[in-house]
Amino acid sequence: MTQTAGTPDLGRYGAIGAFTYLPPKARDTVAAELEASGFGAIWLANATADEAAPVLDATSAIVVGTAIQSIWRQDAARTAEAYAGLAAKHPGRFVLGLGVSHAQSTAEYTRPYPTMVAYLDALDAAGTPVPAGHRMLAALGPKMTELARTRTAGSLPYLVTAEHVAEARAALGEHALLAPELGVVLEADPDRARTLARGMLERYLQYTNYKNNWLRAGFTEDDVAGGGSDRLIDALFAWGDDDRVRARIEAFRAAGADHIVVQPVHDHPHGLAATEPWRRLAALLP
Repeated sequence: MTQTAGTPDLGRYGAIGAFTYLPPKARDTVAAELEASGFGAIWLANATADEAAPVLDATSAIVVGTAIQSIWRQDAARTAEAYAGLAAKHPGRFVLGLGVSHAQSTAEYTRPYPTMVAYLDALDAAGTPVPAGHRMLAALGPKMTELARTRTAGSLPYLVTAEHVAEARAALGEHALLAPELGVVLEADPDRARTLARGMLERYLQYTNYKNNWLRAGFTEDDVAGGGSDRLIDALFAWGDDDRVRARIEAFRAAGADHIVVQPVHDHPHGLAATEPWRRLAALLP
């Protein structure tokens, strides 16, 4: 794949989490751990460009991105201002990941596709534009994937299967980045692993955009009911021993992922502030 000109080098693997919700000391510790462990990017879940600054300050070279910033949460003018500040202080280290979020999450949700087009237009027209190579879209459906191909560096799909990755790769062509998220449960017992995965998936089962994407992929209403069927869980998450997890990660790579955004799913008592799950995951990445 030939990357969009000027796009930061994300490396092979990224780490995603709601790191901006952590206390500053814990956030900085986790960010430094991720950089030291060899991840190419830190993706800030449910964050704005403004909230990326402390993570960039706490690290020295790793790329930091939003995954994603909802277009309903912060307007394009303020986002462009924030990008300009980050680019000046940390050149080449920030990627603006954007998404339309969900009707169930915001009362402002309306006409998501044309609103995203208008948002990208405003980023282009800003005093300091956000370059296409420094922005990506959380694209699930065909129209948003095409928009990611033509107006950004590529796509950041969340909660998708290897089959979706292959379809997105075909739609994006060879020049756009494809950086899917993959939840990883480092647990060999099937019941235990699926229980942990369902705990993470529960809130997303209510969101229409995700459900529609799974139904397009061939899952049924029964699969997306309750906590999600075993078939759905097994398709969306990598779980098992190290070899099985590596095989699932490699399946994403073989399907066309350029950069895989991993997310350990666990019940560590320190939650997201725990560095031990990240060390375990980093050690087994192919």
